[in-house]
Amino acid sequence: MRIAVVGTGALGGWYAGLLAEAGHQVHCLARSDHATIVRDGLTLRHEGTQRVVRVASATPDAAAIGACDLVVVTLKSTSNAALPELLGPLLGPATVVVTLQNGMGNVEALARLLPADRIVAGLCFVCINRLAPAVIGTTLAGYVRMAAAAGPANPAVATCVAAFAAAGVDCRAEASLEAVLWKKLCWNIPFNGLAIAGGGVTTDRILADPTLNDRAYRLMKEVQAAAVARGHGFDDAHIKRQFVVTVGMGPYRPSSLIDFQEGRDVEVEGIWGEPLRRGLTAGVAMPETQRLVADIKARLSARG
Repeated sequence: MRIAVVGTGALGGWYAGLLAEAGHQVHCLARSDHATIVRDGLTLRHEGTQRVVRVASATPDAAAIGACDLVVVTLKSTSNAALPELLGPLLGPATVVVTLQNGMGNVEALARLLPADRIVAGLCFVCINRLAPAVIGTTLAGYVRMAAAAGPANPAVATCVAAFAAAGVDCRAEASLEAVLWKKLCWNIPFNGLAIAGGGVTTDRILADPTLNDRAYRLMKEVQAAAVARGHGFDDAHIKRQFVVTVGMGPYRPSSLIDFQEGRDVEVEGIWGEPLRRGLTAGVAMPETQRLVADIKARLSARG
């Protein structure tokens, strides 16, 4: 397939490399790394190994890429206002778009640009970091779960799952987008949030601190209650798995902490704001989540 990857940070760079290795014609829409990608290719590091992957092109100009069969969006949700300009030249009459963005509200942003049956949401349960321009490393390749923007899995989902699975990704279809969103938020809400609210701490320090560890558990229980109230509940075993998986991550810096520390916009709305609204609207009390949002906003205000 002719594939455009929009944003070549951690996720974008990693999956652009894997899809190119699988034989697809991959074009990277990259704001800052395009010259490095053209010159040096993408460097992928995993478990002590390193390899360089060449893509078809890398450019900051979507018009230079043109219409594609598949568009993979890996931008932060804080850039969603730019999607019409960025994606417009990439969309043909049958283009499928898959968003790998964190949080809620991304599918709704894409639905303004193309029919819902051509939009797929992918949730990445991984530890992937951009180590340098065009250099991507992973300590946990993890897995990806994909769902239709609305309703059960459809041909667009099948296309995306097949492409990622053939590229060596543990990728499967899910029956409900909101169900998998809440499962992902069970990790993102506490660990991305407490990493900032705790004063710039990595996940291992959250686990080691009794107060932060307890807050993480109570936040997960609120996420679980909101998911149940909206008809997409998950069991306590999923909560337990979040702690087990996080132990294996070591001193991991979640993406929101990286954004906070590097002075970039933090995805407050997508990761915490919209889920909180949906939970409250469903009648669920979420005092820990409200407190966390207030803590994050206070840290952001102090940062200036």
